[in-house]
Parts: sequence; C-alpha cells; structure tokens
Amino acid sequence: MKHDESASLAVPAPAAPAPAPPELHIASLVVHALPHRLPDVRAAISAIAGSDIHGASDTGKLVVTLEAPTTDDMMARISEIQRLDGVLASALVYQHADTLAAMNEEIGDVHGS
Repeated sequence: MKHDESASLAVPAPAAPAPAPPELHIASLVVHALPHRLPDVRAAISAIAGSDIHGASDTGKLVVTLEAPTTDDMMARISEIQRLDGVLASALVYQHADTLAAMNEEIGDVHGS
C-alpha cells in the first residue's frame, strides 16, 4: 500500500483578518465662497451627511466641520464641498481619526474626576 505524503503536508489556510473596529473621522475647514452665492453654498454644505456650519461672514467665509466613518468618505465629502458651484477655495484646518470606542471614552478633568 502506497502512503500519500502530500496529505500530511497540508498547510492550514490563513485565518481571515479580524475586521477593523469602527472609526470616526473629524475635520474642520474654512470654505471661501462667492458672497452672492453664499446662501446656495450654505444649503449645499448643510445637505452633506455629517456636515455642520459653525459660522459665516458676509464676505463668503464659512467655518465647517465634517464627520465621516472612513477616510474615503471624508475625502469624498471634502471634494464635494470643493466642487460646489460658488466655492472659491477650502482649507483643511484640522483632521483627526480614531476608533469610535476611543472617541466615546470619557475623559476626566485635571482633578481626576
């Protein structure tokens, strides 16, 4: 009887990588729009998921924050703002990403409470 050595050399298939934990991406932008297009630009930004306008000037500058679940989603939202009719420029001021669990951790104050 012949012994099949290939059966004893079988290597187990590698385990699938564990799924990445959910993330939260936060960014803030200064958006400069044509002043006469400001109402339309504000409305368009407000329609973008995860967007919030914190302030605007009569000269067409807006302070905007964005939240997104992934880097790709964040980049798509920033690009969408940059391509809006009436937007002259946008500047990324702040960007942070972390796991959703870390972002929801309660942080004590300097007195330990």
